Formats: sequence, C-alpha cells, structure tokens
Amino acid sequence: MDLNSASTVVLQVLTQATSQDTAVLKPAEEQLKQWETQPGFYSVLLNIFTNHSLDVNVRWLAVLYFKNGIDRYWRRVAPHALSEEEKTSLRAGLITNFNEPVNQIATQISVLIAKVARVDCPRQWPELIPTLVESVKVQDDLQQHRALLTFYHVTKTLASKRLAADRKLFYDLTSSIYSFACSLWNHHTDTFLQQICTGDEAAAANSLERTLLSLKVLRKLTVHGFVEPHWNTEVMGFLHAVFERLKQFLECSRNIRADSICRDRLEKTIILFTKVLLDFLDQHPFSFTALIQRSLEFSVSYVFTEAGEGVVFEQFIVQCMNLIKMIVKNYAYKPSKNIEDSSPETLEAHKIKTAFFTYPTLMEICRRLVTHYFLLTKEELTMWEEDPESFTVEETGGDSWKYSLRPCTEVLFIDIFHEYNQTLTPVLLEMVHSLQGSTNMENTNAILIKDAVYNAVGLAAYELFDSVDFDQWFKNQLLAELQVSHDRYKPIRRRVIWLIGQWISVKFKSDLRPVLYEAIRNLLQDRDLVVTLGIHLQSVLFFLNVCLPVDDFEFRTDQFLPYLESMFTLLFQLLQEVTQCDTKMHVLHVLSCVIERVNMQIRPHVGCLVQYLPLLWKQSEEHNMLRCAILTTLIHLVQGLGADSKNLYPFLLPVIQLSTDVSQPPHVYLLEDGLELWLVTLENSPCLTPELLRIFQNMSALLELSSENLKNCFKIINAYIFLSSSEFLQMYAADLCRSFCELLKDITTEGQVQVLKVVENVLKVNPVLGPQMFQPLLPSVFRGIIDGERYPVVMSTYLGIMGRVLLQNARFFSLLLSQMACELGQEVDQILGNMIEMWVDRMDNITQPERRKLSALALLSFLPSLNSVIQDKFCGIINISVEGLHDVMTEDSETGTYKDCMLMSHFEEPKVTEDEEPPTEQDKRKKLLALKDPVHTVSLQQFIYEKLKAQQELLGEQGFHALMETVDTEIVAQLQEFLQIF
Repeated sequence: MDLNSASTVVLQVLTQATSQDTAVLKPAEEQLKQWETQPGFYSVLLNIFTNHSLDVNVRWLAVLYFKNGIDRYWRRVAPHALSEEEKTSLRAGLITNFNEPVNQIATQISVLIAKVARVDCPRQWPELIPTLVESVKVQDDLQQHRALLTFYHVTKTLASKRLAADRKLFYDLTSSIYSFACSLWNHHTDTFLQQICTGDEAAAANSLERTLLSLKVLRKLTVHGFVEPHWNTEVMGFLHAVFERLKQFLECSRNIRADSICRDRLEKTIILFTKVLLDFLDQHPFSFTALIQRSLEFSVSYVFTEAGEGVVFEQFIVQCMNLIKMIVKNYAYKPSKNIEDSSPETLEAHKIKTAFFTYPTLMEICRRLVTHYFLLTKEELTMWEEDPESFTVEETGGDSWKYSLRPCTEVLFIDIFHEYNQTLTPVLLEMVHSLQGSTNMENTNAILIKDAVYNAVGLAAYELFDSVDFDQWFKNQLLAELQVSHDRYKPIRRRVIWLIGQWISVKFKSDLRPVLYEAIRNLLQDRDLVVTLGIHLQSVLFFLNVCLPVDDFEFRTDQFLPYLESMFTLLFQLLQEVTQCDTKMHVLHVLSCVIERVNMQIRPHVGCLVQYLPLLWKQSEEHNMLRCAILTTLIHLVQGLGADSKNLYPFLLPVIQLSTDVSQPPHVYLLEDGLELWLVTLENSPCLTPELLRIFQNMSALLELSSENLKNCFKIINAYIFLSSSEFLQMYAADLCRSFCELLKDITTEGQVQVLKVVENVLKVNPVLGPQMFQPLLPSVFRGIIDGERYPVVMSTYLGIMGRVLLQNARFFSLLLSQMACELGQEVDQILGNMIEMWVDRMDNITQPERRKLSALALLSFLPSLNSVIQDKFCGIINISVEGLHDVMTEDSETGTYKDCMLMSHFEEPKVTEDEEPPTEQDKRKKLLALKDPVHTVSLQQFIYEKLKAQQELLGEQGFHALMETVDTEIVAQLQEFLQIF
C-alpha cells in the first residue's frame, strides 16, 4: 500500500466508518477489515492519528484499528504478520513526539505502545525506555505528561509478564531506572506540596497528576522488579517514605475544599499509596516484616483513634483495615505448632505482631469496631424509612469486603476475633451483659449500640460456642425482644432474627424450633408493625438461615407443618408486594426452600403461587437473574407436585422451551436451570404429551454445544426413553443417532459412556426396534470389544450393549456378526470366537451386578450348539456363568437353598418414611420396566440348568461329558452346588 496514494483513500473510509448511517458504516467497516492484512496499512493509520488537524473521531478510530492490529499481526508467527521493515518504521514513529492534545487518544496511544513493548522491548526496541526517560525530563507540560503516561503503561505491561526470561529482563530494567523513578516521584510530590501551600490550585492539580503517574510506575517497579527487595536500600527507603508522604497528603486534605479540582485526585493518590503497601505485602510478605510495626501503628492510629478525625475518608479506612487484616491473617507470619519448624523470618514477624496487639490495643480496636463502625448511620436509617427495599437489598447484597466499608469492618472483626479470641471474648461478653434488660425507646443511640453488639455476637458465633448459652439467651431475652412492637425497636427485631440465623447452625436446641417458627410468623403477620416493608423483608431474607438451613440435620418436618400454610401464604403475599428484582429473588429462594423441605405436603398450599408465577415470568422479561430464581422455584414445585405437575404444562413447557433454546439470547443465563427443570418435568410426568415431545427439537443444538450441561442432556434423553420410547424414538431416533455419531468423534471417556448408556437403555426398553434404530453405532461397539477397549468403564458399557442385542434380539446379532465379518475380511466363526474370548477375558471390567448377570445370560444363549467355536469357548462361558451365580445367588437361611436375588415378580409401591423422598413417576416406570427385563425375570440358576440340559441332549451323554471335562474341576464343583436342587 503506497503511503501517499493510500492516505486519502483510507482517510475517506475511516470518515465513513464514523457515520451513524449503517448504509455508509457497514461497507466502510468491511473495507477496513480487508485492508488489515495489507502491507503499509498501519503506517497510513499512524500518519492519520498523529495528524492533529484531522477530525478527532477519525483519529480515534485510526488508533483503535492500529491497536487491534498489534494484537493480531505484530508477532512474527502470526498469519499475515507485519514485515520487520514496517515494524521498525512504526516503532520509530510512535515515539517521535509525545504531544497528543486529546486525553482519550493519548491514553490509547500509550496503551498501544505498551502492547508493542510487550513483544519487542528491550530486544527489538532498546531505545524505548531511554527515550521515555529523556522525554519525562522536558519542561513542556504536555510532552512531559504524555511521556509519563506512556512510561506508566509500558512499565505496567512489562511487569505483568510471567515467564522466567521475561522476569529477568524486568529485574534488569528495574535496577537501571529505579533511582530515576524515585527521584521523579519525589520531584513531582514536592512540587505539588509547595504549590498547595502557595494556593496555586491549577498548577497543583497538574503536579498531582504527575505525582500519581510516577507513583504508579514506582508501584509496579517496587512490587514486581525485585526478587528480594528488602536487601535494596532504595526500595525500603521508598516504602518508609510512603508513610511520611501519606501523612503529608492527609494533612494537606484538611485545606482542600470538597469541590476542589484537586480533591478527587488527592484521594486517588492517597489510595494508591495504600495499594503500594498492600501489593508489596501480598507479593513479598517477609520483605514486609520491617514495615509491619509501622503499618499497624499508622493504620490503627488513623482508623481507631482521634488522629484520623477530619482527614480520613471511607475508601482510605477500607484500605487501612485491609492492611491490618492481611497482616493479622498472613500465613507467613504464623509459627508452626512446633516452634522449631518455623523459619526465623516467621518468628520475627510473629514477635512484632504479638508485641503490637496488646490487650489495651485489641480492646480498643474491638470496641471501636463495634460501637463506631458497626452502628447504622443516619443515612442508612433514613434510607430504611424512605426506601426499605433498596436498603434491604444493599444490606444483604453488599459489595466485596475489599471495597465497601461495612462488610470490610465485619471481616476485620471476624479475623481479629478469631486470631485473638481468648483476649476478646471477655470484652465482647461484657458488652453483651451491659445491654441485658429493657432499652429506653427514647435513646436511639442505645438501640443502635445494642444492634451493633448483637451483630458482633452473630459474626463471632463459632468463636463464642463455649462461652454463650444461646438457648437460655433466646428464651430469656431475645424472644421477648422480637415481640417488642415499638417502631424505634425495628433495628433490634431485624438484628435478633439475623442473630438467631447465625447461631442456629452453631448451637440451638431442636425443641425450641416451634417457638421460633411462631415468633417469625407473628412478625410476618403483623402488617401494622411498620408502615414500610423493612421488618418483613429482613425477616424473610434470614428465614432460610433461621428455619430451614440447607445443612440442618435437625430439621423436623412435623415441627414445621403446623406453620406451613400460614408461613407460605404470608411469604407469597410478600412476594406480590415487593417490587425490586433482588428482593423477589430472595423471597422466591425462601419459598423454594420451604417447598423442597416439605415436598408433597406443599400440594394443598401452592395454588396461589402457581397462578402468580406466569405473571411474574412475563414481568421479568428483562431480568434474567429473576427468571433463574423462578426456574429454581418451578423445579421444586414440580418435585413437590409429582404427577400433578402436568396441570402446570401450559406455563411450564413454554418456559422450558425458551430456557433451553440456544438460538434465544436468554439461554446464556437460563440454560442450566432450564435443563434441570426439563429433567424433573419428565421424571414426574405421568405421560408423554405432544407439547412435551415437541420441546425435544431443542436437543440437537444442545448436543452440538458439547458444554458442561451435556450430562443433563443425556439424562433428559434417557427420561424420554423411559417415558414413551416408541413415540419418542419414532420421531427422533434418526436425529439422535446422527448426533451421537458426531459426538463420539471428539468426546471424553465420560461423555462416550453417557452416549453408550442411552443406547443401552434404548435396547432395554425396545429390544426389537432399538438395534435397528441405532444400527450405525453398533459396529463401533463390536470393534471395541474384539479390539479390547482399554478403558474398563467403556468396555463394560460395550459388553452391556452387546449383551442386550445377543440375549433379546438374536436375529439382529446374527446379521451384525455377518456385517462385521464382511467389513473385517474374516470368517464369521473367527469373529465370533474372538468376541467371546475377549468377553470372557474382560469380564472383570464389569462391576455392576446387573450387567454381570446379563453377560452370563447372553453367553449362555449360544447354547445348545454344535458350532465348534462355541464348544471351544464352552469353558469360558461356564466360568462366566458361575461367576454370575456367585454375584446373584443368596442362601435362604431357613431352607438352605439358593435363590436369585435379582428376580422381581410384581410391582409394589415402596413405603416412604417421612425423611425419604417419594418415588417419581420415572422411578415407577423403571420398576415396571424391570418386570420385563430378563435380568430381573429369568433365574440365572434355572437358565444355566436348562441350557446345560439342552446341550447334553444335543451331544449325548458321552459328548457332553467330554465337553464338561474342559472346565476346571473346582468350577464344576461350585456349579454342581448351585444346581443341586434340580
């Protein structure tokens, strides 16, 4: 591409690509895509985006295309890679001038230079770093800033490389520029502080921007540029200086107005200082040992004493708490139980920690956390009154502990309490004891303190196990507090419910459950307790933990049933009343849990929910996470309703259809739950409806995905086979067979077994038509057997399939045998002999008793026979048969005779205890199917006797005796013992 002639054309197409008119935009994008691999294209783009007289949008687009091109074509091994000549020219052009006037474009240029540096620096681009170092020294403000911005992005990118050779290069780079980076940072920092003192706010803002960038560079060099940074005096000097600079900047913030242009940037810089310390501690815990004392003194001083008043802000407090937490929890600082096994560095760090966390210090931290940071703020209380749902969602959802103050304080409290529980337990218990008895309703602060202390007791529940008699506390104090109806006591009612939820899995007697259920029901019933929904929402959100914890082995359905109807009704009313998606999801989750716990006993109470869910589904069209919650609720509903779930089909089946259709965008969110719902619907369906059959059209595309959901897809296919094999296979067998053939070309061993199990189930359900429908798959199964498939689980399934064909469709087996002989160019008898020999040899691969009996029955079905191959393998067949007898025969203690334990004579509805799940419709279908299965209807003992008798009649006494002599005498003796009743 000639630069002079091409520039005008490329510029014109780029201009068209910025158009809002798709008729103009699309052809331009196509043309640019074609030019991506043209030599010279990126040189044209460089000329365009460095020409400041051109339209900003066009230049912006040129930078983006250039940046994307680096990702695709810069590396030498890439298809259509740029030539070395062009890359040399581009590298030189990129660092000729650092004078881009537009901030956004300047950032993109810095990023793309860093991308090139990741591949080429320092070997192919040795001049990059020296050029940047010189450029940040110039007096021109714009050039200095752009060079410093690029310097940061290059350093950040090179620091992220992880190969050993790249790490070594970065260590070398760091050692060569670290002193300069430190002096650069100090220079800009001092300049900023001087300008703030003189009141030159505009100049100070520019200097602060440079301070921030140079500190970002130093952060990457310090954290990633040294193997053992504690041996480097400059590194440790910089880190100690961080504390002094932090103090200067915090004091400086007193004099900067909240609306000042410097304020936001100043806070970002203060946070960056703390990130330097946190990153260094994370990457180099032992090098940080020299900083432990100072870090703790600094953080505790500003966060837990008056020193921080007027200067600290929320994000700074969060960072300081994270620093304390990381020091407290750091495994590098924890000695082994056997002190001699601990390193000197660990012991030194532990000594410093222990010396700092004295009783007075720990007590003050604990008290300040609880009585200051745990308190609900005025803003939170106002939000609760004005918008209780938003308050509830924020309280229960929250941000990560790393970034939000309330969760951060709670995590710090938990970690410190765990580490120093012997010291802090008496402190917390004293706070609890001081709050016993009634609370003055006029004293809002006393109520908030009690809320905070109860919060602490809940967070420390496991640590307080031996120190708190929670059952007595519940009966004597907490239960009464739940019944206080005063409006100002709202926070305590909410907190007590949460507190019980924390303790119920730690220490709470089962006998107290009904009392608790009653208390919660009263809270949900009394709609006049508060004008807003706050208390009800909080009760519900913690209802799951309080009443129905998932891992709660003490839950007794009989205790909960008297409250089921009223609780379910109240929860449903609440589901209708709330408006936010998050809240509806929480309530649905609780309803699902209730349904799951009581199972069939939910049936009389779900009518209202069943009528409401279609409306909620329609309303949640734009809220996929809420729809996921609806799907989960439907799963439990179907399981609870059993066969009666058929009445839900007008709503249920379209939901399954949408959720499992990969051509619909929502499937990304809904597919996993949608497949689970599809499966339980089939398992509980009393019959196959046309609509249920039609949904299977979605399966072909799902099998092509080959995702982690494949296992559920196979379960669904099996469920259709058990539900109505003839209708289902008549419509979908051909498609399924094609899909399976494609899947088996590239699938894991586990996936292969899942495919084969489907085929095995088809043969079990429909032994006549099944082999014909899946005939294309059977030759590979046959070959797998005679070739001695190396994976036992696959071989076992192969033998299960072939056993079904041989035992239940001998005619088809004969045709398959002839086909295989023709394909392999061998005699039929030779192929048959090889198969029987491998079958006998690999019998130990089969671990399931049903399949072992099936193999014995299948091999015995060759008898009686005059075929020399069968007679040659007679010994093996008898060996397998006797093994089968050992597997299935049990001795009757009364008669002393043997009977086949797998035999089933009639179908009985199983008796289900309260703790057991009732059988699904599919369980019943499997039982009925077993009544037709030879494995469960044919006595192996009787079958062996009849086959041997027939063989004896065919060969005569002498011939049969000669045949039996080929069998080991011990095996014959065991056989005779099993057959003695005949």
